[in-house]
Amino acid sequence: MYKDFYKLKELPFNTTSDPDFFFPSSRHEEAFSHLVYGIKSRRGIVVITGEIGTGKTTLCRTLLNRLDKSVKTALILNPNFSDLQLLQMIINDLGISYVKKTKLDLVGAISLFLIEESVQGNNVVVIIDECQSLNIHQLEQIRLLSNLETEKEKLLQIILVGQPELGKKLKMPSLRQLTQRVSVHYHILPLHKEEVEQYINHRLRIAGAGPELHFTPQAIDAIFAISQGTPRVINILCDRALLAGFARETFTIDHSLIQESAKETQYDYEYHS
Repeated sequence: MYKDFYKLKELPFNTTSDPDFFFPSSRHEEAFSHLVYGIKSRRGIVVITGEIGTGKTTLCRTLLNRLDKSVKTALILNPNFSDLQLLQMIINDLGISYVKKTKLDLVGAISLFLIEESVQGNNVVVIIDECQSLNIHQLEQIRLLSNLETEKEKLLQIILVGQPELGKKLKMPSLRQLTQRVSVHYHILPLHKEEVEQYINHRLRIAGAGPELHFTPQAIDAIFAISQGTPRVINILCDRALLAGFARETFTIDHSLIQESAKETQYDYEYHS
């Protein structure tokens, strides 16, 4: 609704995981470096955790866009299936041909594919999002897949992404064999206070906003106080604030618009200058 008024190419604060809007905060850059290290050094299992809305899925999509063609990838966004269905999803996403559908046959097809890719000098990565919802049997299946290796390196790199509950789950005694195979574990924290303004301006710039559209320092302070640096909450507040700004026909987003937006989005907040 406000896109034409602000002369934007696209909406700057969508809550979708769009890698075009990836903001390289200090913590997201560090998480990205951990992922690249785990993949390139063929470390096996990498775990990335973070609270809801901290940009984990966007980070994964950005990673997929930046990997070279020698890395074959599969991205599983909703792993809430049986361990057999999880194997089928991995196989389908990797483009592996198979006939029989028993668990043994599927693992065999994956193993053959990994060996063929390794011979060609390629690497294979499977990213599984929302892993905090995986059950013990699914996580055990992932452990078995991580056992596929040569004498010198892992044939399959597995990235487990999830909310902090995933870290707690991996501490369960029944999953100690899986936990022992985790080579890298990074927890993404929200943005620093000084990064919030950079984040907002970054998204506005990518969306094609001109300098006349801006958030005041007081508005930025209010956004941080409400969101505590969580990108998804920032997006929700800023999107609603732009809508309110459009209604008032203003290009200056001040703290009163943020207050109004917070109440409308149930992030109630009282601003004190």
